[in-house]
Amino acid sequence: MSNPSVLSPAAPGFSVFAQPGKAAADFEHIRRMANTVVPFGAFVGVEVTQVDADHAVVQIPDRAELTNQFGTVHAGAQFLAADIAGACAFVGAAASRIADVEWLVVRDSWSSFRRPARGLVRAVGTVDERAVRQVLAAGPGERVDLDGKAVLRDAAGALVATFRFAYVAELAAPAAPAAPAAP
Repeated sequence: MSNPSVLSPAAPGFSVFAQPGKAAADFEHIRRMANTVVPFGAFVGVEVTQVDADHAVVQIPDRAELTNQFGTVHAGAQFLAADIAGACAFVGAAASRIADVEWLVVRDSWSSFRRPARGLVRAVGTVDERAVRQVLAAGPGERVDLDGKAVLRDAAGALVATFRFAYVAELAAPAAPAAPAAP
């Protein structure tokens, strides 16, 4: 079965978040697209509720099927929310050049579960602003390493988990020169 939301291989992977012709980033468009282009996130029911240049917020709904045998939010659901929050934080921070980003992948991750998570959980993701500046200054085909993190809190505001991510992003390669026209 194919995935209908897989992005076109003809365009850089993150170009779906861009709004050509707009002078300012459209964070609401980024938020809506983030909730559309990650099928697994939609399947689980995590929702991106906020994206801006500084951070992104993702909610894990309070649903029994997202818990473990102890009735607490499953670690996998927490990781998914943290992962999406971090990626969306990157998109928001790099919004002015996001159409040039070919891909962003998690190279490594670390987690610290602080207490059992119950009910609605929010993940707030951020990325290192110095590395984002490197992405914004990178040339075609360049790769940039960057760090991100996500802090998860329950509905009462208690810290339930923290995640750290090591990412690598690549800018789209230069466009191939056009073939000469046939005589």
